[in-house]
Amino acid sequence: MNSSLPSKPRALVTGSTRGIGRAIAEEFVQSGYVVAVNSRSPSDTQTMANRLSSAVAIPGDVSTLDGAADVVERAQSSLGGLDVLVCNVGSGKSGDSSSRASQEWLTVFDLNFYSAVFCVEAALPALSATNGSIVCISSICGIEAIPNAPLKYSVAKAALNAYVRLRARDLGSHGVRINAVIPGNILFDGSVWSERLAHDQIAVSRMLEDQVPVGRFGTPAEIARAVLHLARADSAFTIGSLLVVDGGQTRTI
Repeated sequence: MNSSLPSKPRALVTGSTRGIGRAIAEEFVQSGYVVAVNSRSPSDTQTMANRLSSAVAIPGDVSTLDGAADVVERAQSSLGGLDVLVCNVGSGKSGDSSSRASQEWLTVFDLNFYSAVFCVEAALPALSATNGSIVCISSICGIEAIPNAPLKYSVAKAALNAYVRLRARDLGSHGVRINAVIPGNILFDGSVWSERLAHDQIAVSRMLEDQVPVGRFGTPAEIARAVLHLARADSAFTIGSLLVVDGGQTRTI
């Protein structure tokens, strides 16, 4: 890592080798940050870090308590501190919404809820030292009953939204801001929507026409710009906010 990197603002972005997380890492680097990129795959993480001008690779599984603590510790050690944490790990591929298997509930919550909670709690000492900012990536499935959305995923994201709102007051009193970005339907290679498009393009097009006022998918870059906005000092008075970026799909007020 270049010796000049510690003088830049420092961000850890979990789940940042593909899709939304990758776009967030790229947006932050382009905006002058040095970024710790993360995924469970050491090779994918290193490849992503090599693509960016100011990045370090911090592979590890943040869906476990010990794994999250290890990733956060190595990230802040490599960067010389931490100014921003972006909790992006998650997946809507949670199986049949009618299934009630206990293990699947635990797996979905580990990935979509506890991965964020574990990272936030592990990063608090470092973020308190810099009056840092946390941005969690949630989903519109957590704020509204979306047709055909996986049940377990939706419940996990609702829990994440509640955590952000309820934790914000205490964190704010310690100089740390926490907010969430709530994406709608985002299209990228390997996403749920890319698979559905390949399977039934007509049905997907009909869904966009019927449910999304702007009539299209969102892009990872659009989510990344919203995350950067919440992370920066420009948003210093924004805390406990759920920023919806969904093309007008949700109707919850």
